[in-house]
Amino acid sequence: MVIVMASSDSKQLYLFKKMLKELKTKKGKGTELISLYIPAGRRISDVAQHLREEMSQASNIKSKSTRKNVQSAIEAILQRLKLLKEPLEKGVVIFAGMIPRSGPGTEKMETYVIEPPEPIKTYIYRCDSEFYLEPLEEFLEEKDVYGIILVDRNEATIALVKGRNINILKRLTSGVPGKFKAGGQSARRLERLIDLAAHEFLQRVGQKANEQFLPLLQEKKLKGILVGGPGHTKNEFVEGDYLHHELKKIVLDTFDLCYTEEFGIRELLEKAAPLLKDVELMKEREAVQRFLKELVKEDGGLACYGEKEVLEALMMGAVDTLIVSEELEKYKVKIACNNCDYLEEKIVTKLELIKLEEELKNAQCPKCGGALSIIEEKDYIEYLSELCEQSGTKLITVSSETEEGAMILNAFKGIAAILRYKIHQ
Repeated sequence: MVIVMASSDSKQLYLFKKMLKELKTKKGKGTELISLYIPAGRRISDVAQHLREEMSQASNIKSKSTRKNVQSAIEAILQRLKLLKEPLEKGVVIFAGMIPRSGPGTEKMETYVIEPPEPIKTYIYRCDSEFYLEPLEEFLEEKDVYGIILVDRNEATIALVKGRNINILKRLTSGVPGKFKAGGQSARRLERLIDLAAHEFLQRVGQKANEQFLPLLQEKKLKGILVGGPGHTKNEFVEGDYLHHELKKIVLDTFDLCYTEEFGIRELLEKAAPLLKDVELMKEREAVQRFLKELVKEDGGLACYGEKEVLEALMMGAVDTLIVSEELEKYKVKIACNNCDYLEEKIVTKLELIKLEEELKNAQCPKCGGALSIIEEKDYIEYLSELCEQSGTKLITVSSETEEGAMILNAFKGIAAILRYKIHQ
């Protein structure tokens, strides 16, 4: 049985994501994997009664192996229900089923019990060839979203910042004319035409922004809007009647920028950092930029990188902030002898772990010649988070989908640290 408690804590959030990623890979031989979502406040006895009814219905399944596997999964869930204590404050999610390890006949019952980060609202019982994960994946979606409008007289960009992601929704060009050389029209008339074209463009920008942002505001997901761009056009846009009046109320600020495309969004995010300090993307950016500032100092500052060096600093309690890529798929394993007190620890990748398991089948203890086996296998980031807890170190996990996160993964092999003090003179 696996219990995962998801929260905003970096370690727990990482483990929750990892669990979902692992569950996605689980496939049943037929429609025999059970997903059970029990809402907050639901009586366990009622759920058990429903499962017993499903057990009875499963006896009608024609395939003998599918029938047996479904009934075994229901029985496994009933056993887990006996361990739960009422009331279920947030509800609980249980997955169970026979998962093939390799070929036919290698199936093994796997059961997962997950405490959700937020209350479960709907009772769901589903039997399928894979686990039903959509309700859990919704919990990972960022609830707070910020709208971005970059505008000048030539073009505009409408985007959303959601967690770690920047999503460009619309790009518009104005068609506002520049200078005319001829035509017999007065300069004043030309000026009026240009102003009219600019006004119509801002109306179009406002209309598109309303279409994108109003539904989010009504769902109480849109936390604020940031407006930026070169020149005075952005101020005209905010001060005029272009945005819906409810959206105008949540315009947090305007920013002078050099660009109105993706470079402009990044420029705006840097300038708006104090307003967006709680957004995951900004936490990542702030931590990585702080690390880079230390790194470029003449003496290397308080930056530390390299797995061996960072681990040494962590053991000393010298790390203020640890930055780790979520893509760092490594494991800390303990290898022990079955006869004597020989113990060895290793940090290995997933491929190295598979190879190590094969090698240990024929390996002998260097101390007594006895058989060796892996007695503990722990996710590396989980191990690092435990070291952080011991020394009061802040842990930041970064996604490779962001520019900063990709840099940590590729340039620093997924691990970097900001020190409290220099450890090598």
